[in-house]
Amino acid sequence: MITYLVAFLVALMVALVLTLVVRNRALAWGWVDQANSSRKVHVRPIPRLGGIGIVGGFFAPLCALFLVDSAVGMQFRAQTALVWGLFGGGLLVAVLGLYDDLRGAGAKLKFGVQLLVALGLYALGFRIEVLANPFGPEVPLGLLGLPFTVFWVVGVINALNLIDGLDGLAGGAAFFGVGTNFILALSRGDVLLCLLMAALAGAILGFLVFNFNPASIFMGDTGSMFLGFVLAAVSIKTSAKSGTAVAMLVPVMALGLPIMDTLLAMVRRTVLGRPMFSADKEHIHHRMMSRLVLSHRAAVLVLYGLCALFMLTALGLHWANRAQSAMLLTGMGVVVAVLMRKLGYLDLRYASGVGEVRRRNIRLRSLVKDVTEAVRAASGPKDLWAAVRPLADELDASRLELRLERQRDGNRDGNRDGLTFETQRPAGSALPLEVCLRVEGSGGWLGRFLIAWSDGRSEINRDEELALEVVVDAVGDRAGKLLAQAEADPQRVVSLLR
Repeated sequence: MITYLVAFLVALMVALVLTLVVRNRALAWGWVDQANSSRKVHVRPIPRLGGIGIVGGFFAPLCALFLVDSAVGMQFRAQTALVWGLFGGGLLVAVLGLYDDLRGAGAKLKFGVQLLVALGLYALGFRIEVLANPFGPEVPLGLLGLPFTVFWVVGVINALNLIDGLDGLAGGAAFFGVGTNFILALSRGDVLLCLLMAALAGAILGFLVFNFNPASIFMGDTGSMFLGFVLAAVSIKTSAKSGTAVAMLVPVMALGLPIMDTLLAMVRRTVLGRPMFSADKEHIHHRMMSRLVLSHRAAVLVLYGLCALFMLTALGLHWANRAQSAMLLTGMGVVVAVLMRKLGYLDLRYASGVGEVRRRNIRLRSLVKDVTEAVRAASGPKDLWAAVRPLADELDASRLELRLERQRDGNRDGNRDGLTFETQRPAGSALPLEVCLRVEGSGGWLGRFLIAWSDGRSEINRDEELALEVVVDAVGDRAGKLLAQAEADPQRVVSLLR
């Protein structure tokens, strides 16, 4: 136990110091997550590279084992497959997350690297070969073991990434999963898995000091994907060494909250015709705040309690017989069903309108695709305006305005070179509802995009709001590149002083 405690404390201290340093440097260098989206729950720019502290804290005590001449160190060095899997795969996933936090990575790149890592784990012996069945005999997977293993690894990585929506939530959910794996490994006397989980627990707690509400730093994709990877890999080892009939159900239940939230998101987006990898504000933590009228911190604490319940159920499944396992799963199913009903996921009053919402969203997706493609091909401000102007007709807006500005002499309060495009349509006579979005590029603020409706609506449709944010992001990216070209060749640009 002394070894586990030392690993925990070393990871804790390294994560504390590293997170503090990263937070201060990120603020000084402007590497922050802007509060410029309706999906964000924070109201000020916050650094999002805290995952570096988690990764450093986790690897610090493990790397020390290679330098210490001890029985534990020799045992650790002897497990080459475990070392290569966790170190190699973990570093690759962490680098992918860091690149995404700094530059932005597309879905193809993310899933390509995650798939490569999952295949590497399978080759090193991290395999799911049997599916548990508490109501009957186990189901051997045979050739299906490879796709099931890949699906598990990629799924858990993205599940932790999706649930990272409130201060301290992803870290807390991961901590309960770590606790489950630590207790199971301890009960079997598995020293190496206990060390891994002790180190990860210390790294998470060291980061949570700065991430619990109100957070001063976010873990970003660097932290969420890394946590998902380590938990997915260790869970495979934990279940493979379990002799119970519900072996694989234990890690599923231990990570119950992120897995449940991911499945709900997949079903919701499929049924409503939304892009599978689009962001929304319908996750469990969002509905906790809106439906149950909970504060940010209260919602996180309630979800911690739910994670603790999943953890206890997972541990119960490990030691229960078939009948007891069935009772535990039934009881947990009732709890989940009640929660889903409270959060509005099972509200049948809206079922009749699902078809119309789906058709509208499919048309909206097609519109956004066409507009963003035209935006990316724009060769000047007029082309940008021509690309976004169809939004007025398609969204039945009464007014559309695109304002692009270039600050002079770096003074935001002084004179600006500005160019404004505007169109108006006869689309109602009610008091207009205006939505104004900031246009930002890699260099910062570039202008604004305004759209208004006069048809009597009191709020913007959520899917239309998300679609507009995607379009404005594309406009900001392209406008920034066009302005950069203008700075390089100013004779090609005609400025209008406003």
